[in-house]
Amino acid sequence: MNSIRLPAWMNGLSKSGNALAAPLLIIVLLAMMILPLPAFALDVFFSFNIALSVIVLLTALYTVKPLDFMAFPAILLVSTMLRLSLNVASTRIVLTEGHTGGAAAGKVIEAFGHFLIGGNYTVGIVVFIILTIINFSVVTKGAGRIAEVGARFALDAMPGKQMAIDADLNAGLIGEEDARKRRREVSQEAEFYGAMDGASKYVKGDAIAGIMITVINIIGGLIIGVVQHDMSVAKSAEVYTLLAIGDGLVAQLPSLIISIAAGMVVSRVANDDDISTQLTTQLLARPEALYITGGIILALGMIPGMPNLVFLLLGAILLGGGYLIAKRRKEAPALEAAAAAEAAAAANGGGAGGAGAPAESEEATWQDVMAVDTLGLEVGYRLIPLVDKTQGGELLKRIKGIRKKFAQEVGFLAPPVHIRDNLELKPSAYRITLKGVEVGAGEAMNGQFLAINPGMASGTLPGLVTVDPAFGLPATWIDASLRDEAQSMGYTVVDAGTVVATHLNHLITTHASELLGRMEVQALLDHLGKETPKLVEDLVPKVVSLSTLQKVLQNLLQEGVHIRDMRTIIEALSEFSTQTQDPNELTAMVRVGLGRAIVQQLFPGMNELSVMTLDNRLERLLMQAMGTGGDGAGIEPGLADTIAQQAASAAQQQEELGLSPVLLVPAPLRVLLARFLRRAVPQLKVLSHNEIPETKTIRVTSLVGVPM
Repeated sequence: MNSIRLPAWMNGLSKSGNALAAPLLIIVLLAMMILPLPAFALDVFFSFNIALSVIVLLTALYTVKPLDFMAFPAILLVSTMLRLSLNVASTRIVLTEGHTGGAAAGKVIEAFGHFLIGGNYTVGIVVFIILTIINFSVVTKGAGRIAEVGARFALDAMPGKQMAIDADLNAGLIGEEDARKRRREVSQEAEFYGAMDGASKYVKGDAIAGIMITVINIIGGLIIGVVQHDMSVAKSAEVYTLLAIGDGLVAQLPSLIISIAAGMVVSRVANDDDISTQLTTQLLARPEALYITGGIILALGMIPGMPNLVFLLLGAILLGGGYLIAKRRKEAPALEAAAAAEAAAAANGGGAGGAGAPAESEEATWQDVMAVDTLGLEVGYRLIPLVDKTQGGELLKRIKGIRKKFAQEVGFLAPPVHIRDNLELKPSAYRITLKGVEVGAGEAMNGQFLAINPGMASGTLPGLVTVDPAFGLPATWIDASLRDEAQSMGYTVVDAGTVVATHLNHLITTHASELLGRMEVQALLDHLGKETPKLVEDLVPKVVSLSTLQKVLQNLLQEGVHIRDMRTIIEALSEFSTQTQDPNELTAMVRVGLGRAIVQQLFPGMNELSVMTLDNRLERLLMQAMGTGGDGAGIEPGLADTIAQQAASAAQQQEELGLSPVLLVPAPLRVLLARFLRRAVPQLKVLSHNEIPETKTIRVTSLVGVPM
């Protein structure tokens, strides 16, 4: 079927029409206040007003999150102005033509005046007052209060949400476009609740104006009927009161409907379901509640004098509904396990034979030897939706973003992450493997959020207390309803997919040296050879072997040095490889060439470097040990323990001051201390004096030494 494409001039007219819609609507509203309208036009506008209010209510019911109905505050204002304009227009025609009969102001007002209130103006006044009280004192007041509190919480939570977005961006979980979109949503959410807080005042004013207009119409109609049209007081009161009450009810009913819609939009707790789904699924979620309620209703139905048939029928329906819900809940785990097993079978290639038929035993072949995945992620069955494409698994996209960011920052492409389900794990557990060996594990509660305390959060949150699997920070698994509250308290709140992705990203960065195999080094050389083929050809394998180059790159990665600047690395190896082929010595020479990049990585944008150094006596002692033991084997164990303790204490002080923990030592000692302190103080970086650029200024903040 061929699609219909509108010409460019028709698209232009469509856009122009959308742009002119709002100004034309305002002009129509103003015209209704000034120009007299015939009764038929009033019927059309009153009917449209009722239809508009129903559309707004249904749209609010099917809204998933408040920002999906971002135009609601403006619609609230426009609908209020429409009702007031209709009040003015109807007042004019009621007071001028009301003496001719009930149909003078149109069929809609007549219907509300006669059919809905039975033609009794006393009943009409009571009904009108009740509707106004419900709208003004209950619905509008409550919606306004919720919008006010929501606006305050949204503003208080903005810094925490912005920090969470920046953290996801820095971790490579989202891109710049996604970050801009999420920042815009955070800002729009605060603006929405603020606008709703202000727009609710219009509805309040509309309710007050409705009362005043109705009273004025009754008094004015009474005066006009008696003075100008020689009607009796009783007749005038009956005619004009019915018309005024009908007019007021026609206006108050849409106002009440839209007020209910406003209350539903601002009072809902955001999740992936619309309001209708939330009401039906959560209200009927507990069969115990239906059992107890059904029992109470049945008991009431057995009391003499009660409407027994109605109560007994309703009680039976509630008990039956509770039984069906309980039965469905019992069957859910079995269905869930069956679905997980089916997914596992599909992931592993399915069964080899028919259902119930035993597979024939075959001779073992080389096909049975399974290669070990370099990087693997195994998940329990409750986390399958996070990694299943058919269920919109967002973790797959995040893993792609992690690999891309890793390649851009570190300098080589990490191996792909092979994901599979593991029914031996706990339902919400996962584990990360490196060459078939577990290097990290944790639990992620799908559908909940992890509130991480970065050290500045105030207060505690209800939920499962745990620790962040990536960095070991105290954390709590919370429901989605507590997300905004946690962010306003200073917690960093992330979903289950982000927890797994952050843990994976941390482990990939930590084990970068082990991920750089021969294949990755060769691919790196092939990529570099496209730009500088001669440089690569002259180095490998003529000057250094591929294994030596791999070892040098692994040494750099092991100490957290990025290898993006491969040209500098290759040039340094080409220069010094004639002097030595030892990978450790070549690494030290390459580090000197990369000194500016290393310092920039540790001290971004700083000209003054705040570092720790060795005490002079300890430095001389270590130099003597180097001369005695060659590689430092001559360090006395007690001295080694003291150095480790003092280095850890000094590094902690540096971090508390917001400084990078860096130890500056002479070049001969750097390899020894870096290898020795790597296990004792993992966060400490060891630099040599010749790795510091001449343009940088050094400021010593603390000394690592021993009492002599």
